[in-house]
Amino acid sequence: MRRRERLAERLAGIPGPVVLALPRGGVEVAEPIVRRLGGVLDVLVTRKIGYPPSPEFGVGAIAEGGEPVFDLPLLHRLGLTPEDLAGEVAAERRELARRVAVYRGDRPLPRLAGREVVVADDGLATGVTARAALRAVAAAGPGRVTLAVPVGARDTVSAMREEADEVVVLCVPADFRAVGQWYEHFGQLSDADVLEVLARNPAPG
Repeated sequence: MRRRERLAERLAGIPGPVVLALPRGGVEVAEPIVRRLGGVLDVLVTRKIGYPPSPEFGVGAIAEGGEPVFDLPLLHRLGLTPEDLAGEVAAERRELARRVAVYRGDRPLPRLAGREVVVADDGLATGVTARAALRAVAAAGPGRVTLAVPVGARDTVSAMREEADEVVVLCVPADFRAVGQWYEHFGQLSDADVLEVLARNPAPG
């Protein structure tokens, strides 16, 4: 059984949840979960907030419906404050809105209030993106939230237990360095790939 299917099996006791995938990589993780459990599959769009001299280096993240979340100890080491990153936050909000339009159009997120919600991603490294997603979900008043990932860094997995009711992780290696290290094939999904998965799993009614 492949890792994603094994993760879905671990979640088998959750009845008909809303499964929110963090695109793009979380979409492939989420699909077996919704097939195993039923419920609704959708995406929760997130964007990394980059360090200005090196934008690929994430110092925070933002999720649709939520506020920016920063790695405050890291910002302190870099001599930055959240206010210093106002321009980066504004740019990522614009890109987030663009991606929401691509993936969902005018359709809103499924109703989360009082419901079982599973947030799925392809792995946990620093955890700042997952934290932003979980806080955005929490603001919608769900009944219970589970974070589900195939692999994660030990300290990050531990920290996420403060953000979700349950964290389900298949593998927490002692020598974790990057999410892709634990995948045989770790190709980047395109927007078209995400839309194809959503089309295969339309929301009921």
